[in-house]
Amino acid sequence: MYEGIVQDLIDELGRLPGIGPKSAQRIAFHLLDADDSSVRRLAEVLVQVKDTVRFCEICGNVSAEQECRICSDPRRTEEVICVVEESKDIVAIERIREFKGRYHVLGGAIDPIGGVGPNDLRITQLMSRLGSGETTEIILALDPNIEGE
Repeated sequence: MYEGIVQDLIDELGRLPGIGPKSAQRIAFHLLDADDSSVRRLAEVLVQVKDTVRFCEICGNVSAEQECRICSDPRRTEEVICVVEESKDIVAIERIREFKGRYHVLGGAIDPIGGVGPNDLRITQLMSRLGSGETTEIILALDPNIEGE
């Protein structure tokens, strides 16, 4: 529809989850109208996040360190592990400010139709954590859909 690089921008934005063609076009034109410093700052932050953020070696949550802030917090109990599909699920639970245990991020859900099996998720790492014997309770906080079941 649009020429060259503008259409490329719209196409790339449209690949983001939850961004349809109209939203991608709206964001693209917002960026074109924005001042240079704002756009450059956004680009810098995107590159910085991609370069520095990794996944916690223990639970799989996003982190700038080897261990996320939750796994490195000595006030958190290791007796209870809440299993979630994605890191964003941790944010939702943490907003409640009631859960004092630790988490384990699977990295998705089993989806045979989509080609995602148990070996594609962090189930082996969960089993290793459970083998330590410190955990007495597991909470499955998975989506209430076929994959979550």
